[in-house]
Amino acid sequence: MSYLEYNVKTVPTGLRKVLFLNWALFLLLAAVAGVGFMMLYSVAGGSFSPWAEPQMKRFGMGVAAMFFVAFVPIWFWRNMAALAFSLSILLLLLVEFFGAVGMGAQRWIDLGFMRLQPSELTKITLVMILAAYYDWLDVKRVSRPLFVLIPLGLILLPTFMVLRQPDLGTALLLVVGGATVMFAAGVHWLYFAVVAAIGVGLVTGVFMSRDTPWQLLKDYQYRRIDTFLDPSTDPLGAGYHITQSKIALGSGGWSGRGFMQGTQSRLNFLPEKHTDFIFTTLAEEFGFVGAFSLLVLYALIILFCIASALQNKDRFSSLLILGISTTFFLFFALNMSMVMGLAPVVGVPLPLVSYGGSAMLVLMVAFGLIQSAHIHRPRGR
Repeated sequence: MSYLEYNVKTVPTGLRKVLFLNWALFLLLAAVAGVGFMMLYSVAGGSFSPWAEPQMKRFGMGVAAMFFVAFVPIWFWRNMAALAFSLSILLLLLVEFFGAVGMGAQRWIDLGFMRLQPSELTKITLVMILAAYYDWLDVKRVSRPLFVLIPLGLILLPTFMVLRQPDLGTALLLVVGGATVMFAAGVHWLYFAVVAAIGVGLVTGVFMSRDTPWQLLKDYQYRRIDTFLDPSTDPLGAGYHITQSKIALGSGGWSGRGFMQGTQSRLNFLPEKHTDFIFTTLAEEFGFVGAFSLLVLYALIILFCIASALQNKDRFSSLLILGISTTFFLFFALNMSMVMGLAPVVGVPLPLVSYGGSAMLVLMVAFGLIQSAHIHRPRGR
């Protein structure tokens, strides 16, 4: 035990939890959120409404939720994992029958004061249930076929439900986040190699079947693939979003045009400038320096999470932190790849920066779980 931890033992329990909080991680989250407030102020033409002010209020609510979750012992959240996952599945079912439709997708439940997106919650509850499962399961059994099928079913059930909305981006996050927990738990690499081989085979089959009697996709779906590979084939249609995004990214140069001086966003050439494509506004106004700085903040968050997971001797806590941090990494990596034309446009927002209520609140709750695992981790006597 370190000298600091020895002296902290004399502090009352409530204050001790505050001292054990990972304050560096919290400050990094606040810094990223601050970048989001600034960019939402900019894309609104120098006004806190309609996006920056609500986002700031939601972040305040998210911080309160994070502290509440953080100060509750991690064993409580382990015991609640099955209930939380079941609730998220129920909410996905409600979306199927009573969900609100927006931009051609049925993903939300209208609560009046806000629109809840259950798939955001499912990203976290899936990691929770898988971490709890492998915490319960004997390490010698993790690679046995029967015990591999159970977590596989837990992953595929919400993934299928989310794909029906449709929401390919979130479905990918569910699959990769779940697979990360399985890999970290010790599932043999051969299972992942088989899945990867099947995936490569399916993609190859899709391309080889084009213009044949056994064509696997519709013609319009192949046209979408063509547009992704070369947006210039339909610059005013399906390729419009990514074309304008690339123009904004390129025009920023090294240091950018200046705060609130981005022409693509100011003249409304850039679509969804306050949500999915907000990173391009940042790159246009602050250039490579601003975009890289945000990436550094994200990278530091991931590094602090990984360090916390490696220090934690509790199996559930370690798997939970690794699963949530991987999901967070995929969040910003997929969004940045999407707006740069390196991945298809699948509607994944930039975490803590893009405007959105459900994503912000759920993400802060997720970091509350990471903080709870950090605060209540086993320490030396």
